[in-house]
Amino acid sequence: MTEERPKRKLTAILSADVKGYSRLMGEDEKATLETLKQSREVFRHFVQECHGRVVDSPGDNIMAEFGSVVDAVESAVKIQKDLQKKNASLPENRRMEFRIGVNLGDVIDDEGLIYGDGVNVAARIEGLSEIRGICISGTAFDQVKNKLDVGYQYLGEHSVKNIAEPVRVYKVLMEPEYAGKLIGEERPKAKKWRWAAMGGVVILIILAGILMVWQHYIRPPFESAYVEKMAFPLPDKPSIAVLPFTNLSDNPEQAYFADGMTEDLITDLSKVAGLFVIARNSTFVYKGKAKDIREVARTFGVRYVLEGSVRRSGAEVRVNAHLIDATTGGHVWADRFDGDLKNIFAFQDKVTRNVVTALAVELTKDDRERVARRGTGNVQAYDVFLKGWQHYLRQTPEDFRAAIVHFKKAVELDPKYGRAYAALAATYWEASSRFWDVALGFSRTHEALFQAEQFLAKAMHDPTPLAHQVASAMLLHRQQHDEAIAEAKRSIASDPNDADGYVALANALSFTGRASEAPEQVERAIRLNPYYPPYYLYQLGLARFGMKRLDEAAASLERALALKRDDYWSQRLLLATYGLLGRRADAAKLLETIKGNEKSGWLAVLDPLTIRASTYWYPFAERADVERFAEGLRKAGVPE
Repeated sequence: MTEERPKRKLTAILSADVKGYSRLMGEDEKATLETLKQSREVFRHFVQECHGRVVDSPGDNIMAEFGSVVDAVESAVKIQKDLQKKNASLPENRRMEFRIGVNLGDVIDDEGLIYGDGVNVAARIEGLSEIRGICISGTAFDQVKNKLDVGYQYLGEHSVKNIAEPVRVYKVLMEPEYAGKLIGEERPKAKKWRWAAMGGVVILIILAGILMVWQHYIRPPFESAYVEKMAFPLPDKPSIAVLPFTNLSDNPEQAYFADGMTEDLITDLSKVAGLFVIARNSTFVYKGKAKDIREVARTFGVRYVLEGSVRRSGAEVRVNAHLIDATTGGHVWADRFDGDLKNIFAFQDKVTRNVVTALAVELTKDDRERVARRGTGNVQAYDVFLKGWQHYLRQTPEDFRAAIVHFKKAVELDPKYGRAYAALAATYWEASSRFWDVALGFSRTHEALFQAEQFLAKAMHDPTPLAHQVASAMLLHRQQHDEAIAEAKRSIASDPNDADGYVALANALSFTGRASEAPEQVERAIRLNPYYPPYYLYQLGLARFGMKRLDEAAASLERALALKRDDYWSQRLLLATYGLLGRRADAAKLLETIKGNEKSGWLAVLDPLTIRASTYWYPFAERADVERFAEGLRKAGVPE
């Protein structure tokens, strides 16, 4: 008796699942099931409209098949657009957002259900899609290209689980401006028969054989940075981390230039609202270290990584940069600059444009204006500024003195250099707030504050995000609370990815009687800057102090001091918090620590005038908060 063979067919498979389904179910099962039911109806409607059928829908997964790839992709586009409209009316934490993958492949049909590699590939491609996005396989793309009013971005070849051969993957670009466009180039593979025809070139064949052995047997396979392995959920927009460019110059002192190049690229990309860019503080933890692109992507929760190198000799500069998709290890884009230092700005602009194009992000008018603001066209002023910035980042009195010299030289070379004026204002303001006037050589206590005010006034002629942040802090110092909030918001508007802008806003909110709104801003900053400084934890402590959640405030401040034990702002607030909590033993221990470290600014903590002048150093808008702070210090044992 002849064994019955399984029924096979070539079909287009659509696979979809929900982002964060387990979280949604954990928060509200009833509402989640109702929203899922409504979403399934959207799928059924558009699948049927495009001549397909829903095959299965277990849990949050939905699978459909079509006789035509064109119908499958058209259905996917209609589904995502309709779901986006419906989600707009829901609270952000209740939205049901899908990822969709489409493949053309051979499947086994068993009583209406389908199985096989064709189905598996569709599911794996779906996992590579961004939230609210669509990815399709190379076999699907070959059938659908030029047949729909959409664009495509080539994402390279992906090695997917349980599939022997790598799969070509394309992202569907649904925005009208991309219709008919293909972004990214697929490199054609040389046909094997061409190598056979070159039998006379024995050396090349031997080298190719050695390379194949290395690729397949010696070199470990590239493991994709799968979304489910990441420390954070992928953002809803293209996400990128820019690693410190390697200094290849013969002179190690040129490291400041490579670091400055990196930071400026981060700054330029950060100005694009359609991108999610990890902060400089976090990516620079990899400086001078071996970098595993997969680990970088997993740590920061991003899809793309930009890295490169800089070699400088006098005015001659060579820069290499390449953009990597961490889910494939493939190079999305690469470029090289080899020329005179005076042309370095043009190269930086080119890198920004090419990365934005490669990630299929549309630059808005505001984006273009923000990116175009270079700050100076004077390369000498720029070079001197970078040297000063390296000192500023070290945050010591000695380095502040050196930074001021370089920043002043930069504004001498370019009197309209707003970024340098902002850096001067920031340096003097931070020195003033830390009582470093004497360390900077001033004989008067408030001379650093006066200098900060003078330079900030000049910086505001062409304000940078840093200028807005300093302005916000100084307005708070003068108890102009509403104006301080407005400046912090201007900082965020001028650079949507600058983590410090959100922290500045949190600071202003906490002092203005709106402390409950501050933690959300700090959390945004932490997502952009996962290797955050202790100051972020101080801001969480300050907000929770204002919300009267004292145990949580103490925990945040203790964590801040664990990272930087001589942070006197955290010390002062923690003393007051300990006092209000009745933790006298902890307060006494902290006081002894403060007395033993003059660098912490202990005189400001213990000075009896601190309590009577609390409105000066802790400018809360609410009198009750001022009194609570002063009461906490008294109860902690600070003398009146």
